[in-house]
Amino acid sequence: MSAFGRWLSRGKAAVSSERLDLTAEAQNMDVALRAAEKIMNDDIKGAEEALKGGDSAFHKLSRGTLGFMKSTLGFEQEVMKEASDLLYDAENSAYNYYHKAQHDNSAFQSNIYDKGSEFLLCQAEAQIMSAIVGVLNESLTESLKGFYKMRKAYMTLESLMAMEQKYMSSRGVQSLAGSRVASKESLRSFDSSHSNTPVIVEPKSAQPAKPSGLRKETKVTNSNGSSSEDFFEVDEAHPQQPVTKKYEGHIGKPGDSQEQLSPLDEKMKHLDVNENLLGTSPTASEAGSRPPLSRTTTGGSKFGLIEIDPNDSVFKNNLDVFIHSGTNLMFGIISLMISVIPPAFARILSVIGFRGNREKGMRMLWQASKFNNVNGGMAALVLFGWYNGLIGFCDIYSDPDPEVPIMDQVEGYPSDRLRGLLAEMRSRYPDSHLWMIEQARMAAAGRNIDEALVLLQKAGKSDMKQLQALQVFEKSLNAQNSHRYELCGASFLECVELNAWSQALYYFVAGAAYLQLSRDLAVEGDAAGATKYAQLAEENLKTAPSFVGKKKMMGKALPFDQFVQRKVNKWTTNSQAWGCSFLDAVGVPPIEESIFLWNGYKKQSEAQLKKSLQNLERAEQSSSWAKQALDEKTISALLRATIYRNLRQHKEAQAILEKNVFIHDKTAFSGQNMDTWAAPAAYYEHAVNSWQQRSEYILRFGTTIAGPTANSMKPSTTDIQHDRALVADARKHVEKAKNWGAYELDARIGMKVTAALGAIGKWETRNGVA
Repeated sequence: MSAFGRWLSRGKAAVSSERLDLTAEAQNMDVALRAAEKIMNDDIKGAEEALKGGDSAFHKLSRGTLGFMKSTLGFEQEVMKEASDLLYDAENSAYNYYHKAQHDNSAFQSNIYDKGSEFLLCQAEAQIMSAIVGVLNESLTESLKGFYKMRKAYMTLESLMAMEQKYMSSRGVQSLAGSRVASKESLRSFDSSHSNTPVIVEPKSAQPAKPSGLRKETKVTNSNGSSSEDFFEVDEAHPQQPVTKKYEGHIGKPGDSQEQLSPLDEKMKHLDVNENLLGTSPTASEAGSRPPLSRTTTGGSKFGLIEIDPNDSVFKNNLDVFIHSGTNLMFGIISLMISVIPPAFARILSVIGFRGNREKGMRMLWQASKFNNVNGGMAALVLFGWYNGLIGFCDIYSDPDPEVPIMDQVEGYPSDRLRGLLAEMRSRYPDSHLWMIEQARMAAAGRNIDEALVLLQKAGKSDMKQLQALQVFEKSLNAQNSHRYELCGASFLECVELNAWSQALYYFVAGAAYLQLSRDLAVEGDAAGATKYAQLAEENLKTAPSFVGKKKMMGKALPFDQFVQRKVNKWTTNSQAWGCSFLDAVGVPPIEESIFLWNGYKKQSEAQLKKSLQNLERAEQSSSWAKQALDEKTISALLRATIYRNLRQHKEAQAILEKNVFIHDKTAFSGQNMDTWAAPAAYYEHAVNSWQQRSEYILRFGTTIAGPTANSMKPSTTDIQHDRALVADARKHVEKAKNWGAYELDARIGMKVTAALGAIGKWETRNGVA
């Protein structure tokens, strides 16, 4: 057997012939998923205590989910290893339970899903969490294994969606609502007293109208009814694995993929068997204070998605709720991930057969978020990560669809819908720091960093070390963006104590903050203070490189680590060549570079933007500025242009770039220790200015930083001809950035470029531009 074959065969679980106990299955799911939901409310000790002694597939998945949460929040290798082991065990267990269900006539049978589908979903969630842990791993081999595991999970989720579509088609309806016949054995939820005895509902129909006929070796049918050319699973015929007449699922043996689980598993943990597994409902006063989330939507009809209210009569048992919400959660996450990964990863995924659709993934996540269980909580967490993270990081993103109601929007930054979702999550999980962090991020997205800092201070300390580290990191960024340099430096140094992911970055930004504080105190005449913080700045900046290379992703050093090493080398070399101190050799304030690279200018108020502009102007007046190379002056021009653009002074911003950057040949930006990222970023920045001068953009955001409510001149309607020229200019400059070639931080800036091209393409399609 080949080495690859031996790896695939590793760790195959022996399938037990024991019969499933329907009552025990319901109880195990209730206990395990209730425990998992405690994770979403920061009750880690409570979750661990509740899971003690449990050996079911649901218990093991919940333990794996807890490990996964810790590993993805903190990126610590030892925690990742533990999570990987737990998830591998969960995957084995789900595989075993699935095959038990296949050979047990008394196993639960849904009218919608094939027998054992709950364990198919458990395994898929474990595989996805394992895959994500693998991709975050320092080892390239483990990362590649993670992609393969993700493929197996993708195929399983496709099959579960196909079952929903088959159920709908058999009744000739477009929605499951009102079309459901009771399950053969419906696992009713426990009553409010949490009795240990489930209620078995007598079937109204012995069998589904059209039992599943999907064969294990057939193409997976997409949710829109078409067969997928990307996924075609052919299993060899083996005596112990005969071809079956009924669908057995795309369930790979645990050894087939690897040994880690994936981020989506977290979602499935909480299947509350009480109240039809929908969990406790918000009070009447709470429900009245926010937009309703649990309602039928129609935006996903073009993808063949089922977007119905969780209280719809179709969901009469906890397993159907669990599978539907979990499938939407997991498929949504995986579709979203695939749609935004960097080009290098995209090539790997194309070999495996992956395709992603961002809008479809977003709609599935919004559907999952309607459910008051752990799947809904995890879906909400991913949605906030997308909007407050990736969308917050980008400047050119798709416009909202004018034909879609506000509370059904998924494109752009749907603030009203997000506020409703945030209120719902704060109500469900009142003790969780996760939602306080997201509330702070939303405040910062509205250029109210002061409010964000207050929220983070009020949140107190989390019992989960990894979550506490995330909270402190968020505080550090907000302190950086609001020019609170002492707080910024102290907070980043606190990150060093809490998290080992990128300590070089933490020391570097702390030093950058202290350097700017020293410069400000010198201007104010406080010589003693300036000297004190200059010493702290030099100490931390020179310490940073000693932590470079200690962490890797996919076998490579972290991009920011390489950035830190080169910057310190550059300043050291210049100080020696110019005969000046290390700090005097620093040109553009590194704290301003950090603000730019985290897109902090997008969050700053007008006063904070002007303070950043002042920092740049003072640096250009220093005695060493004339000695700085072209790349340093390019960075200063880029940062000034970005500040002017955020002040909505677009013509001034573009003029700065055209005068100071675009006049130089591409070859002028290459050389030892040079900042190669600034020039391609400048072309992207020029494109942002064109995009934000469109009449359609101005209608939504106005012409000043104060927003659309300010008394500013703005069009009453969109001018497509005017906008076409601006969009064409935006595309031209984004394409220039895309085709620049390899440069430092190209993955980071490349994410913005990829998002911009997608948004521009959508605009062109919608407006009939060839």
